Amino acid sequence: MENLNNDVNIGIVKISDEVVSVIAGIATEEIQGVVEFQQGVGNNISNLLKSKKSSGKSVKVTLGENSATIDLNVSVQYGLKIKEVVEAVQENVKKTVEAMTGLKVDFINVNVQSIYQAKKEKKEDKEETKENN
Repeated sequence: MENLNNDVNIGIVKISDEVVSVIAGIATEEIQGVVEFQQGVGNNISNLLKSKKSSGKSVKVTLGENSATIDLNVSVQYGLKIKEVVEAVQENVKKTVEAMTGLKVDFINVNVQSIYQAKKEKKEDKEETKENN
């Protein structure tokens, strides 16, 4: 079967590190507990569509011949087990990048840069809401 694929080959397909970066970013955001990743991956996607390089990336991709190493910077929601969130990120990014690109992902290095705690409503705001109802 491999010989057939080589005989039918009509060109070379190259996937840019920017595309792999976007895929990895989206796969990262799919994991519950990851917050404020890349200040919204949508910015990266729109920059890609506009052919602009984004600055201050939270994803760095190093491509080899048929492989990739991915470095991610994330914030994790307070109260969750960081190790479990990071392992879920690594598994989802590896599975998604390999499925969409055909590249072998060698390493996914995750740097947890901060912990995010949701702001609690002020007691006064709650009391005011009750009074208005």
